[in-house]
Amino acid sequence: MQKKRTSFSIKSWADDDKPREKLLHKGRSVLSDAELLAILIGSGSRDESAVSLAKRILKSADNNLNVLGKISVRQLMQFKGIGEAKAVAIAAALEVGRRRREGEDAQVTKISSSEDAYTVLRPVLGELEHEEFWIIYLNNANTVLHKSQLSKGGITGTLVDSRLVLKKALELGAVALILAHNHPSGNLKPSEADKKITVKLQLAAQALDIKVLDHLIISEKTFFSFADHQIL
Repeated sequence: MQKKRTSFSIKSWADDDKPREKLLHKGRSVLSDAELLAILIGSGSRDESAVSLAKRILKSADNNLNVLGKISVRQLMQFKGIGEAKAVAIAAALEVGRRRREGEDAQVTKISSSEDAYTVLRPVLGELEHEEFWIIYLNNANTVLHKSQLSKGGITGTLVDSRLVLKKALELGAVALILAHNHPSGNLKPSEADKKITVKLQLAAQALDIKVLDHLIISEKTFFSFADHQIL
């Protein structure tokens, strides 16, 4: 006698347990991360509900959405039940969330401390798996005029062109700069190269009466400030 297969379809659940209905009737905030992810997935398989699949995916990322946001489309497709379309939908949704956070953090327009500078740059640099070097350009009221990437990849003196930095500063009428780059490893200790680049840009800027106020080394959760540690 053939054993009847158990259905794991969300359709068979009570309305209060269905993620979409739960969101419509109770609001977004009551849903768990797994339930929100299940809505993106849309459907599971004959053997597993979308919520169960979502829980497996989250578990692989230590139940951390920031970690999940770093997982590639190809990596997501390794999960049974996740094809290219679902993987792309998940990646796109997480990127929208990251950009929303970046937009909220960008509301800080005046830099009064290293914390303010970190708030501006964390969404840009905090989650990267490669190094990037950025500059914040400020006016005489320490208001942010512009921020831009100077280099990408390993940070060396040859990749950080002080002429480009100062040309942009003059174009913007900036009187101060904040330097920043990330350490994907999470190690915030400044290297000798980091210190040399700071001195290089500081000396070049002084010739034009432009101040280098700080150099931040950024990780996902915290930062190191040259100014706070009296290295500048």
